[in-house]
Amino acid sequence: MNLDAASSLPWLHPAQQRLREATESRRLPHSLLVQSPAGLGADSLAEWAMAFALCESEVPRPCGACASCRLLAADTHPDAHVVRLEEDTQQIKVDQVRDLIDALALKSYRGGYKAGLILGAEALNLNGANAFLKTLEEPTQNTLLIMTVRPTHRLPATIASRCLRLALQPPPRDQALAWLQTHAKPQLDWEPALRLAGGAPLLAMQLEADGLAALDADMRETLRQLSAGAVDISLVAESWAKSDPVLRVVWLENWITTRIRQALAPVDSSQSAEPVRLPAALLKPKIRRLFDLLDAARQFRRLTVTGMNQQLALEALLLGGGAALKS
Repeated sequence: MNLDAASSLPWLHPAQQRLREATESRRLPHSLLVQSPAGLGADSLAEWAMAFALCESEVPRPCGACASCRLLAADTHPDAHVVRLEEDTQQIKVDQVRDLIDALALKSYRGGYKAGLILGAEALNLNGANAFLKTLEEPTQNTLLIMTVRPTHRLPATIASRCLRLALQPPPRDQALAWLQTHAKPQLDWEPALRLAGGAPLLAMQLEADGLAALDADMRETLRQLSAGAVDISLVAESWAKSDPVLRVVWLENWITTRIRQALAPVDSSQSAEPVRLPAALLKPKIRRLFDLLDAARQFRRLTVTGMNQQLALEALLLGGGAALKS
């Protein structure tokens, strides 16, 4: 566990300060819900909060040097328990939650706090969520429960309402670009990646590393073929399902949004529909279909944590896309 990761991300500092102030006033909550889009370091903040609670120094916390911090950095702390999706699964199993509950019910091995962390808690199934609810309602003494979720999470309100919510937002554009220039490749133009990432610097860095230009070219060619009716939708859906479908749908959302804005009030943008060759005069009657397609894309992203058949959902989305482009 990297205890310094959160401190290197300046947009997380307000959330860290909020926890420090809560501790100073003896109001450290028993449960935290870190709500964040991808690419802002929610997991790093959650791990920092765990280290903050378990640190055995007075100030500063987490110190990184005490026995507790060293154990946590080595992932061997007996009072730190982390639950995440297991490989090749789409839901956090109820047995994982029960193991966490049993561990937190025990006395602290080091005589201090115990901490439980659920990464990606939106993947909790109904049984797991119900099992965890009782622990939230009746937490043991000196226990901190932390969950990370996406903004479109489907956690029951009975769970979310019992947590202190830390809602992370992308940093200002200038701050994000400055951070990328300092921590990534300074010679690159980070604007396109940051735009596709919704302003999230860590996701922008990942996009650039994964080949943003290749993704952009592939998506534009797919749209061109969709508009011409010259593509096998089932094959495209199969390909997308195997190559980061959520990222591709985010790209599609950005493209649709830009087309709508250009139709209503034309502006210059690197996200244009030029390859599709749709005259602006013909676009206005299609705006409703574009809005419908945008809603479908967002619905797809919301349902990705439900275990749905992504290929079938993508086929439906692409069919709608073809209709919107050709109508």
